[in-house]
Amino acid sequence: MAYTVTIEEEKKEIASRYKDMLKDTYQTLSNEDKLMIRKAFDIAADAHKDQRRKTGEPYIYHPIAVAKIVANEIGLGACSIAAALLHDVVEDTDYSFADIEQIFGETITKIVNGLTKISKLQKDQNASIQAENFRKMLLTLNDDVRVILIKIADRLHNMQTLESMREDKQVKIASETLFIYAPLAHRLGLYNIKTQLEDLGLKYTENEVYTDIMEKISESKEEQEKYIESFTKTIKDSLDHEGFKYTIKGRTKSIYSIRRKMLNQGVSFDEVYDKFAIRIVYQSSVKDEKFDAWKIYSIVTDHFSPNPNRLRDWITQPKTTGYESLHTTVMGPQGKWVEVQIRSSRMDEIAEKGYAAHFKYKHGSQKESGLEVWLNKLRESLENPDVNAVDFVEQFKLNLYAKEIYVFTPNGDIKSLPKGATALDFAFAIHTEVGMRCRAAKVNGRLTQISKELHSGDQVEIITSKNQNPKLAWLDIVKTARAKSRIKSILKDEHKVIAKEGREVLERKLRHLKIKLNEKTINELVNFFKLKTSFDLFYKIGNGSIDNQDLKKYASQRSNVLMHFLKSRINRPTAIKEDNSKEEVTANYDMLVFGKEEEKLKYSLSKCCNPIPGDPVFGFITIKDGIKVHKRNCPNALSMQSQYAYRVISAKWIDSSQQGFKATLELTGVDNVGLVNEVTKVISGILNVNIHSLNISGDEGFFQGVITVHINNNKQLTNLIQKLLKIDGIEKVIRNTN
Repeated sequence: MAYTVTIEEEKKEIASRYKDMLKDTYQTLSNEDKLMIRKAFDIAADAHKDQRRKTGEPYIYHPIAVAKIVANEIGLGACSIAAALLHDVVEDTDYSFADIEQIFGETITKIVNGLTKISKLQKDQNASIQAENFRKMLLTLNDDVRVILIKIADRLHNMQTLESMREDKQVKIASETLFIYAPLAHRLGLYNIKTQLEDLGLKYTENEVYTDIMEKISESKEEQEKYIESFTKTIKDSLDHEGFKYTIKGRTKSIYSIRRKMLNQGVSFDEVYDKFAIRIVYQSSVKDEKFDAWKIYSIVTDHFSPNPNRLRDWITQPKTTGYESLHTTVMGPQGKWVEVQIRSSRMDEIAEKGYAAHFKYKHGSQKESGLEVWLNKLRESLENPDVNAVDFVEQFKLNLYAKEIYVFTPNGDIKSLPKGATALDFAFAIHTEVGMRCRAAKVNGRLTQISKELHSGDQVEIITSKNQNPKLAWLDIVKTARAKSRIKSILKDEHKVIAKEGREVLERKLRHLKIKLNEKTINELVNFFKLKTSFDLFYKIGNGSIDNQDLKKYASQRSNVLMHFLKSRINRPTAIKEDNSKEEVTANYDMLVFGKEEEKLKYSLSKCCNPIPGDPVFGFITIKDGIKVHKRNCPNALSMQSQYAYRVISAKWIDSSQQGFKATLELTGVDNVGLVNEVTKVISGILNVNIHSLNISGDEGFFQGVITVHINNNKQLTNLIQKLLKIDGIEKVIRNTN
């Protein structure tokens, strides 16, 4: 739709949006604050006056929207609001950092500078450089965490207005949002923003799934509201009788989390039983709020039976993000499970605003908060130069969504660790030196190995030894990014010393074999021993993994290299003939399919190796040009597959005249006589669908089955599933995508 608005209407709209942004700020603003924000707005409006967004709207709409998210949803103060208004001024206009500093001072300039750096970094497309850029972006946490918070607000508004972008841009930005920004918002306690980012990310990466779930939520909304009303009516009298001041509201689970639950549990939308939660927010003093929470819990469970396995107490032990709440799942009316969240108004503010509310309620006498502990750990990881940037991003992301356990030191102090952490992780959480010298552990008074997985409530004592040193196998034991980075760093230092000695030993041994150590020889040795780098070679020589006998084999092979070459030339036609005899490459071998599912995807043939139909090939997902197809023996194959393994996709040529794909279906239901016959009849009745394998077993009236079929496309598979579900006795049919 074309954007057609007069200049006067635009001016009124800009003024209206600015007033709306200031209307409900979380922090109380002084007159001085308002004057500073107004000055920032005037400069931004002037600087961006000739700029337009892709929708045709004035560019200033974007900074105002970001400032509104910062002021209302994240709840930051005047400096952050002003910085949000100015965040694109230096990058996109004639204003300099010196101009900003002269007008607004050092703090706002520092924040704007951090935001400008991030914006410049994100224009680089290379994967490994992107990872390094992400680490640099997070380094702004060392200066001011507000930079990241404003950047998250900026990303949220970009996602809210993404429909004006090209489709490929939408997918890229949405994928990046789901990969980094949503987990980061979650870890900083910005749960509302995290939910919006996830839902919008799903909208642009899996639009059909997003629309389907959204429509189903909308259809069930009226029924859900009636259910919430009947549930709350039951407990309101008891809460009123006890004199509580409270509000009760229903909260629908996000589209993204419903989708994740459907995938993780292999269930349909209707089978997700906790699609909404009921939240009770009560007024209380800080002194009494814990007591009041358990009192409300008692009232709820007096009326409805609780599920003993679904009680979550984050009031006694808050999450490291500062999140506090008491969650229980109870059996509500009509035999439906309902999650009930109980929290004070203070806890609710922290859950809604995260960082801002967390620090608003913090008193100087309090212990260091979980969020600050996490930020300090993050800074340590960021400042470790020995951690590979891509590894760092993977480790960082792993720790963003990790569920937590709480374990005790011998003195009774609590340490928070991700679920699955071991005694060795705990040792490194105490101190790097304790981790390095960790020999064993006592868990709940019993001596155990350092690989012992810990659980909430365990009391752990670490036993150290001066003679103990980190081992390579430790990397398979630990789960935390902190422990992994420390072990890698220590091992790398030790490996460097061994590798240095190894090079000297190698040079000496090759001299005896009349071979000169140079770059060509090193490359030959690396290939001969099937290693990745020269460092690996020197290290293996240094630690004795490669001995004199191995080097003599290399020398022997080297002297006969010509003979080997001639042999390979002579034998090559035979090898090709044998290979061709297995599967004749016909003229119809003109179609490429990708991945386990043998999907048809858009691609182009690479110019570096010029593959032709029938060649063994693989696909490489590029940033700009989609999938590029390379021969398996392409000169660039090794480099691509080792450095960018996550972007490599299997591919093969197929005969288009015999096109078909394999799909595996899992069936469950009630075992009836003649069921197998009914299933095979349905499958054979659909044109061009053949059974590849069939395995159905029954036990006490219940059956489970796995069927692999050849189908032509997804539409045909959907049709097959619908027909199978109509067979008497079959209750569920799901596609196994593993």
